Amino acid sequence: MSNLQWPELIIFTILFALVTVLGFMASRWQRGSTLDHLDEWGLGGRKFGSWITWFLLGGDLYTAYTFVAVPALVFSAGALGLYALPYTIVVYPIVLLPALRMWSVSRVRGYVTPADFVRGRFGSPILALLVAITGIVATMPYIALQLVGLEAVLRTMGINGSGIVGHLPLLVAFVILAFYTYQSGLRAPALIAFVKDILIYIVILVAIIYLPSKLGGWSHIFDTAVAKFDQTPSKADGILLTANNQLQYATLALGSALALFLYPHSLTSVLASRGRSVIKRNMVALPAYSLVLGLLALLGYVAITAGVKPLTNAATGKPDGNTIVPVLFDSTFASWFAGIAFAAIGIGALVPAAIMSIAAANLWTRNIYKEYIRKNATPQEEAKQAKLASLVVKLGAVAVIILIDPQFSIDLQLIGGVLILQTLPAVALALYTRWFHRWGLIAGWIVGIGWGLIMLYGIPNPASGKQHFGGSALPLGNLSLFGWHPFAGSPVQIYVGFVALIGNLVVAAIVTVIARKMKVFNGTDDTEPEDYHADEHDKDLRPIGVH
Repeated sequence: MSNLQWPELIIFTILFALVTVLGFMASRWQRGSTLDHLDEWGLGGRKFGSWITWFLLGGDLYTAYTFVAVPALVFSAGALGLYALPYTIVVYPIVLLPALRMWSVSRVRGYVTPADFVRGRFGSPILALLVAITGIVATMPYIALQLVGLEAVLRTMGINGSGIVGHLPLLVAFVILAFYTYQSGLRAPALIAFVKDILIYIVILVAIIYLPSKLGGWSHIFDTAVAKFDQTPSKADGILLTANNQLQYATLALGSALALFLYPHSLTSVLASRGRSVIKRNMVALPAYSLVLGLLALLGYVAITAGVKPLTNAATGKPDGNTIVPVLFDSTFASWFAGIAFAAIGIGALVPAAIMSIAAANLWTRNIYKEYIRKNATPQEEAKQAKLASLVVKLGAVAVIILIDPQFSIDLQLIGGVLILQTLPAVALALYTRWFHRWGLIAGWIVGIGWGLIMLYGIPNPASGKQHFGGSALPLGNLSLFGWHPFAGSPVQIYVGFVALIGNLVVAAIVTVIARKMKVFNGTDDTEPEDYHADEHDKDLRPIGVH
């Protein structure tokens, strides 16, 4: 740590201290009678308005890892990294109506998690358990990946090392996060999101105007990127898509859009809003973040022109691609503004990490602890259990970074996307139809999860030398259906999660038809048609508890 960037570190620390104070103060912000209730601690009392929800969802969906990894992917692969732009645009019209229906039925029935809805819709504790476990497992690496972005900033400021000592600043940051989340619940990240998003907007707007003017303009930047990719042996990179990765680009964008609001932390932010009109306004306004994301992605090309070289990870001895943007800021901005930029990325890690840990804790409490361990748990016991679970989740995410190569965490994130997509039939489609039989959904989940993991296991990563879980793109020529290769020899790639979801839906439909013909009992549906059209202005609309 002999090369500490003191001006940057001081400004980073001051802004970090500011959000820490806000995190503890949040326990008194818009507080109900008590925080010893999941509705208050885990959903902020279900009364967040349009502005709060907009910042909360923005802080939830546009994470530090996104702001670090997207330009890093553009830096190394070119146009393929821009898939994040269309997916964050199409996602909002896709999820608008399902989000409204989920809010309505959850408000009437007191649901806190997507697994609560599945339990009430199909009367199946097994299916609800599978949805809950999937949500927790898929969320854990997502939390860990926020640490990747934060560590990239710390390394750029000179805090680099291996073992516990090298990770000590990261550990301290997340211990502080754990304490104010424990105390304030969802209100903490909601309040901090205001600071995070304001800083992000300032940094990106300055970067996108100042850096191109300093480096010769956008025309020169794109010419430099073309020259770089022309010199690489890979046929999959470049500022334009190739014939082999166009299908991958489209399925990855669509699959990511379908998966985004299936993550429990996304639904937590939706359920915390006070009305359907709040959700409608946010689905219209949130694409403003996509504009910022698109501008940010172009910084990958800017880094090429600036001659940025990623820092070497002291623990692994390998170049850390996640440091591309921090190193770009460090080398081109004045120290004081680089400190602000690093604080924006660092705080951008804390907000989603807090929301994700709360969402995972809600799943554990409602759908595992109360369902199988303590059925008669009081609201106070539920809140306490959720608070403790949120601490465990955060510590688990820190352990992933300390004990495992961060590159493996990236592989886990790809697995997380494949996993969470397999809950789409039971969560999203079930909002519109109960045609699927619960045993069909369970069978489809098993096939989707199993086939997805098998495909991921067979994907190598030549760059890192990994033989398994090396990415999420599968050549169609390697796609096997019981030994049959329908696209043998094709180099065209496709997103694994999309293929697994198709298998899930096909199996769920087949088993459903068989079960219905055999007249197998399909459970008891506790939801009512009017639950999906709840009037937000009805003063008698009150949560009545999970059935």
